[in-house]
Amino acid sequence: MTDATSLISFFDRKAAIVAPELLGAVLTYDGVGGAIVEVEAYDPSDPASHSFNGPTPRNLSMFGPVAHVYVYRSYGIHWCLNFVCPGASAVLIRAIEPTAGLGVMRQRRGIEDTRALCSGPGKLCAAMGITKADDGKSLYAPPFALELKPHDGPVHIGKRIGITKAVDMPWRFGIAGSRFLSRKFGAGE
Repeated sequence: MTDATSLISFFDRKAAIVAPELLGAVLTYDGVGGAIVEVEAYDPSDPASHSFNGPTPRNLSMFGPVAHVYVYRSYGIHWCLNFVCPGASAVLIRAIEPTAGLGVMRQRRGIEDTRALCSGPGKLCAAMGITKADDGKSLYAPPFALELKPHDGPVHIGKRIGITKAVDMPWRFGIAGSRFLSRKFGAGE
């Protein structure tokens, strides 16, 4: 696990800079998880960001300290995990390549297909057991562990998914060629 000082320093930058540098990092929750393969950045000046209209009970963690998590429910169904950056910005963790606790993840999701376990923000929270109870927790203390391991290969950059505002913002990043992405980036992938 990367130490607290290093994580705070890493996250104390704009979300759009932090996001692609999270690719390859290993995230675990109570020992269950894997390598981050897809992320999206959100900034308070961005109308698609939950922090755009200021603090609310739902998004309060976005206004808190860096290197903490913001967990919210999407469409009243799925939990989604974000890492907090300064100024109420955050990085949504869209997909991981599951490597630790596969049996637990399969049981929680009720599926066997490793590729489908964590290939979307709601799927990965369900597989890892992350809920609203984790909102505001630190990334540098249990149950979370984050090991920064930069990906040095090609990275896809594209439009964010599942939003209706600022859809053209190229703040979605994914490891090129990963079969664990939530959705392909475009033709040829």
